[in-house]
Parts: sequence; structure tokens; C-alpha cells
Amino acid sequence: MAFEELLEDPVVQTYLHELVGPRGMPVAAAPPDGEVTDEELAEDLDLELNDVRRALFILYENDLASYRRLRDEDSGWLTYLWTFEYGKVPEQLEGEMHKLVDALEARREYERDNEFYLCEGEGVRYEFAEAMDFGFECPDGSPMEPMDNGHLVEAIDRRLAELRNELNVEIEA
Repeated sequence: MAFEELLEDPVVQTYLHELVGPRGMPVAAAPPDGEVTDEELAEDLDLELNDVRRALFILYENDLASYRRLRDEDSGWLTYLWTFEYGKVPEQLEGEMHKLVDALEARREYERDNEFYLCEGEGVRYEFAEAMDFGFECPDGSPMEPMDNGHLVEAIDRRLAELRNELNVEIEA
């Protein structure tokens, strides 16, 4: 996928937005070619320098940007020259998908391994032990109803199958 196409992909845009937030998105969405200073970015994008620096460090922490330091011989000041490295985005998104698979598998096991009771008035569900502690009575005095969470387990299974297909990996049933 070409660099420009990568940045136009809504999944990539959402990923970048989740990383840097709305204030950092102008920095992440329009990376310049070559090296650039944080001050240049702030001026070019008409943003606060602190917002630019925050976005750059988040991108750096996620291996999407790198920098090199230059020391001014006269003043001793350090200048950071930033480079954007978005070629790693596809593999990072795949890593996020694997994390999602792990979380969904854990949630599926939790849903399968527990019995739930529902207080419809409050829309709150309780595990069996919690329901027993309350005497199977809701805070409003009504009886707790057993809850069938089969539809939730099925939805998790469908999502796991979609992810397995997209990642081309086996996921335990």
C-alpha cells in the first residue's frame, strides 16, 4: 500500500486518532517528507507547540516517528529533527487485532464459565455468587431473573471468526 493510500485508509486514520487524539491528529495526518522540527510543524499547522510535541512523542513511543538531536555549537541548545515512519502501521494494526482476539477469547471464556442473573429495572447483571449474596433480590426488591447470555457468546464467536479469517490464523473454539 502506497504511503498516500495508507493515510487515506479510514482504519489507519482511526488508529492514529486513537493514539494522538483530536489535538494531535493534524500532526499525525499530514506528515511532511523528510526531517522537520517540532517548531516548524507547530508553525506550519498553526498548532500549539505543546500539542505538537505531545503528538510527536506518542508517535515516537509507538514506533511511528523517530528523531535525531543536533546541538547548536554556539548556544548549546538541542534541536530535534523528526521523521515519520508510517510503514510500520500495517504490522501494528495486525498486532492490535491479535490483542483484540486475545481479549475476545478471554471474554468468551468468562461468559461461558459464569451464570448470570439480571435486574431488569436497573439493567444490571450479576454473577451467580453476587446474586446469591443479594438473595437473588434486586436492590428495588424485585426478583433477579436468570440471564441467558448465549446470544452474546454467539456474537463473540462470529467476531472471532471474522478476525481469524482476516488474520488468517487459527483461533481455538
